[in-house]
Amino acid sequence: MVPTLAELIALRGLARARGRVAAGSSGLRAQAPSMLRGRGMEYAESRGYTPGDDARHIDWRLTARSGKPHTKLFQAERERLTLVVADTAPALYFGTRVRFKSVQAARAGAIAAWRAVADGDRVAALRGSGLAPPVPAASGARGALRVLDALVRWYARPPDDDAGLEVALDQAVRLLRPGSRLLLLADPASVEAVPVARWSGLATHHQVVVLLLTDPLEMDPPGALLAFETAPGDRLELDMAAPAQRRRWQETFSGRLSSLTATLEARGVRAVALSCDAPSDAWLDAIGAGRG
Repeated sequence: MVPTLAELIALRGLARARGRVAAGSSGLRAQAPSMLRGRGMEYAESRGYTPGDDARHIDWRLTARSGKPHTKLFQAERERLTLVVADTAPALYFGTRVRFKSVQAARAGAIAAWRAVADGDRVAALRGSGLAPPVPAASGARGALRVLDALVRWYARPPDDDAGLEVALDQAVRLLRPGSRLLLLADPASVEAVPVARWSGLATHHQVVVLLLTDPLEMDPPGALLAFETAPGDRLELDMAAPAQRRRWQETFSGRLSSLTATLEARGVRAVALSCDAPSDAWLDAIGAGRG
């Protein structure tokens, strides 16, 4: 099961049906009450330094090249950046009900892209890779379609060059500016492997939402004998009707998911579990975005 571009384009209507989050309310726009988004300023050009200029804005590179002091000029930044970061760990290409976790990730990312466009944001996307470049930020339908095309390619099959979520976050930090919003599509195990301190740093300067992709089998397995292929030719059987085995399973999945969610929330990150069989826009309700 793979996502299709037509499927993701069709989600535009669903995203547009959502009402915008009011400025200053909880959710993705909580830190953007002004029409001037982000940190409010972006680099425009450099000119010769004059007495009274802020020394913090000295353009040291140009100063060194020219031998004369120059200062950087900034202009208002009126378009916020929404960055979709896609985890492409092998664990996502799995599902037992309705769709694979990878397909649900692509659909949720598409809804985020269309919602960002409706909010007037520029939208970009990336995944952890040393080879695949990020999708550059752009506004309007063009920006959304670029992101959708990337999501279809990334979630069609596990990429051979997946470098992990930490590499993706390293790349994200280089693109984000204070006030940007970041939506992370990820398997819980991938998020759990990221150092906890990293989330605090991201949430200090950006609006961060982490969608934790889950499958019904992980959260509530049937009370029966389940067989798993752990390696080619090797099978593992678990009796999920046995109370002790079921308890260990729930501690591994449900318990760890609850703990991870609490850890992220304590560091200012909105964490939402999104199951394969849930509506792909269910996470918007969880972060406070209601219908228009």
